[in-house]
Amino acid sequence: MRISEKPAPDGHAAALNGLSGPSVRKLPVPPRERKPALAALAVFLILIGSLGATLLVMRTGDRVSAVRIVEQVGAGEKIPASAIQEVQIADTGVDFVSWQYSERVTETYAAVTLLPGTLLTEQMVSESSAEVGPGKAIVGLALKDGQMPLGLVKGDVVQVIYVPSGGKDATSRQTTGSPQRVLSTNALVTRVGASDDNTSNGLISVVVDSTVAPTVAMLASSGEVAVIAIPGAK
Repeated sequence: MRISEKPAPDGHAAALNGLSGPSVRKLPVPPRERKPALAALAVFLILIGSLGATLLVMRTGDRVSAVRIVEQVGAGEKIPASAIQEVQIADTGVDFVSWQYSERVTETYAAVTLLPGTLLTEQMVSESSAEVGPGKAIVGLALKDGQMPLGLVKGDVVQVIYVPSGGKDATSRQTTGSPQRVLSTNALVTRVGASDDNTSNGLISVVVDSTVAPTVAMLASSGEVAVIAIPGAK
C-alpha cells in the first residue's frame, strides 16, 4: 500500500502556521507626544481674550453726562445757558466737562470759538475775557442793505468802519478828521438780530473799545456805520 503526501495549497500552509502575508502587515505607530504646556497656554490666551472683550463691553456701557455746545460762541464771549446741552457719552477717559458743572460753565468765557456739536473741555473755557472785559463796551448797530455781509453770525470778528453819508455835515466831519475811517479793527459780534433770507438788514451787537464806543453809537444812529467780516479771525 503506497502512502503519498498531499501537497498543501500555495500560501495557505504558511497561514495555518500563524504566519501572515505581506498584504496584512502593519507598520508600528509611534506613541503621540503630549504637550501640556502648549495646551495650558492656549486656554490662558482664550480666557484673557474673553476677559478683555467683557471689560470693553462693560466700559462702553458706562454712560456719563457731559456738556455739549449747541450754538456758536465767539472767543472771549460769555457762554450762555442756551449754548450748552446735556449729552450722554461713553466713559472712555476723554477730558470732558461734566454736566454737573453746567451752572459754573455759564459763568465762564470761551477761550476759543466754540462751534455747535463740540464736546466742551476745560481748555476751551476761561475765567476772564480780554474781549469783553474792562475797557470794552457793547454797542448795538442797526444796519441796512450793504452795511453788513450776509451770513454774519454770533462769534464772528468784524471791522467797524465809518461810512459818511452825503451832505454838508458829512463833509465837515470828514475834513475835520474827528471820526476815524476804521473805528474798530476787531470787534466781536455778540448778537445778531433776525433778518430775512434775501437781505442783510438786521440788528447786531458788537464789542468795541470803550474809548470809541460813543463815536460808534453816534455814527450808527445816523446810519453811517458798516461792518466788514474778517474770515479766520474767530
